[in-house]
Amino acid sequence: MFLFQLPEVVLYHIMSYLEYKSLSRLSQVCTTIYHFANRDAVWRKIAKEFINTGITRQGADVYPHIPLKDRVKVSQNWCHGICRKEVMLKWRINLLPWIQLDGDVLYLSQAADIGAYHLRPDTGRLQRIPMALFSGHQEDVCRFAVTDTHLVSGGSDGKILVHHRRNGSSMEYSGHNQEVNCLDCRGGLIVSGSRDRTARIWTLSSNFPRDTIPMNDRVWSVAISPTQSSFVTGTACCENFSPLRIWDVERCELLCCLGSEFRRGAGVLDIVYESPFQLLTCGYDTYIRFWDLRLSPRKCVMEWEEPHDSALYCIQTDGNHMIASGSSYYGVIRTWDKRQTRCLEMFQLSSAVSSPVYCLRFNTSHLYAALATALHSLDFKQGLRPRR
Repeated sequence: MFLFQLPEVVLYHIMSYLEYKSLSRLSQVCTTIYHFANRDAVWRKIAKEFINTGITRQGADVYPHIPLKDRVKVSQNWCHGICRKEVMLKWRINLLPWIQLDGDVLYLSQAADIGAYHLRPDTGRLQRIPMALFSGHQEDVCRFAVTDTHLVSGGSDGKILVHHRRNGSSMEYSGHNQEVNCLDCRGGLIVSGSRDRTARIWTLSSNFPRDTIPMNDRVWSVAISPTQSSFVTGTACCENFSPLRIWDVERCELLCCLGSEFRRGAGVLDIVYESPFQLLTCGYDTYIRFWDLRLSPRKCVMEWEEPHDSALYCIQTDGNHMIASGSSYYGVIRTWDKRQTRCLEMFQLSSAVSSPVYCLRFNTSHLYAALATALHSLDFKQGLRPRR
């Protein structure tokens, strides 16, 4: 009996024992095996063990339109740091840009405006002319969040603007007394934090805050839980309490504090939820920390230290094994595998003039990073192949 004459269930079982290289060689045996071995179901188990393939820890597929075999192939470049660097946009003055990635659209804040740029599906490069422009702030945009229907931004002018992505309308919220350092938006719920030492809860249906919570410290970062029942605030850590605190959305009560050994000034600059009970944080004390809310809140589950003692401005996760971090000097980006203690690879985007990585976002093939004077990209799909 030939191999391809076996029932599909048996073939799946056999191929589940093969690693990446063996499965690739098997697909070259004949046309029948090639088509069978290219199915996503065959590659799912392998893809879950590789970094940044779009398969989350819970087994969800973030990019179902891209064949898993192709994503596993590109994952090898992420592991070995094989990529092509490119400066996608430049501007003349120093800014504090922020970016968001939504499918094939990249949103970039420059001073008081936010541009929406279409990404070309074949190269990942953006079109130089924005397809949409969101404005209304009198001073620089500090943070913004993108949902399916809205773009919500907070600025140095203390305002919060809610833009409708489809009809172009916008609404101005009363905001804060000082600059809005951070905000997050999920399912009609908005949480903002400010230098005025308060966090405020809003809804998309009203431009007045539903609740205001005194924080007694400057708020640098916020993140709403995927369940929308709670949110986390990260503060400057200039007072005698933990800079990481979790709050109940409905009652506005403190649920718990995370960590107990933060040194003074160890402010938290970015927070990312991986699941309703798992989150990542980073900040001025050079550590990435992984918290599991099902365990003791006093100590993180894992932590990784930036080797050059640099503050970490931003982090992003693939929802499974990989973390990418942006540091405060010379545009240094590091990739991490949670199963290892040392970083996987380091990429330096700025050599002549030092600049923090203010924000980074990535998909399976590209990483985009916003520095003080430029938007950079790392293309892992093309790797180091020379241009023709």
